[in-house]
Amino acid sequence: MKSSKFGAWAAIILGVVYFLAPLLATFEFSLRMRRGEYSFDAYRVVLASGNFRDSFLYSTVLAFVTIIVGVLVVVPTAYWVQLRLPRLRGLVEFITLLPLVVPAIVLVFGYIKLYGSSSLLPLTATSLGADALLMFGYVGLGLPYMYRSVETALRAIDVRTLTEAAESQGAGILTILFHIILPNIRSGILSGAFLTFAIVIGEFTFASLLDRPAFGPYLQLIGASRAYEPSALAIIAFALTWACMGLIQLFGSGVRVSADKR
Repeated sequence: MKSSKFGAWAAIILGVVYFLAPLLATFEFSLRMRRGEYSFDAYRVVLASGNFRDSFLYSTVLAFVTIIVGVLVVVPTAYWVQLRLPRLRGLVEFITLLPLVVPAIVLVFGYIKLYGSSSLLPLTATSLGADALLMFGYVGLGLPYMYRSVETALRAIDVRTLTEAAESQGAGILTILFHIILPNIRSGILSGAFLTFAIVIGEFTFASLLDRPAFGPYLQLIGASRAYEPSALAIIAFALTWACMGLIQLFGSGVRVSADKR
């Protein structure tokens, strides 16, 4: 028992050191902009930049839209496969894994070829069209993580019994999905949302080739031309990302409370 506890604590300590040591080193380096002393000059420069605010706000809004669209696509699909089409589970899982197999650079060049200015549907010719194309690309990139999280949550509940009980009370399919299934798989949806948010915030290839003002290309641009600001930007991005994760968790808790009250 003592040896197992020691091994567990050793693994935890190694994990904490592995993840926190680079973060602390980055933070310490970001304070060295003023020669001979520590200061927050790099942070002041970054926060004063309008490009930082615009790019992070753009990626944050895009991430939330991507999460909403991903949930609307994945939850009904996973629910229907779990309830009515269990034999297609393997095929659906294979399809959701394709974004992990096909490189992002291949996907975005395919988008440009299909929806370029010379195509029948020139989405890249307008800002709104390019934004929509980028959002759907991010939905595809987050699909493996969102689907796995939702499917795992669905397997943990008795979907068939819940559905039959709701149908016996006269509930329709939308009522079942939004008032019964969603509150019970909240944790799975939030897990998929966390991963999707992280993907959108740090993604570079799609946003760069579609020429969108996202946070990923901005990080790359600053990293190629500055010394201390990229480290400060990495710390700020880390803090803001986890702040947004906390808001998603708070929103999810509110949904669960309201569902319980009903």
